[in-house]
Amino acid sequence: MATEQTVILRLPELRKRIGLGRSSIYALVKQGRFPRPVHLSSRTVGWIESEVEQWLAGRAAERSKA
Repeated sequence: MATEQTVILRLPELRKRIGLGRSSIYALVKQGRFPRPVHLSSRTVGWIESEVEQWLAGRAAERSKA
């Protein structure tokens, strides 16, 4: 049985993947329009890669509808 491994993206990698800056990412999170980060420690967060990929696919789908 194959198990899917959860990959966590830290902010620098996330910024490269989606092309947005820190402020924009956190604004979208606050608005509920972007996946919430996962707390890794008291001062460290990351984003689940599969959730980010789903968000990107949704953005692409919106573009296709327009």
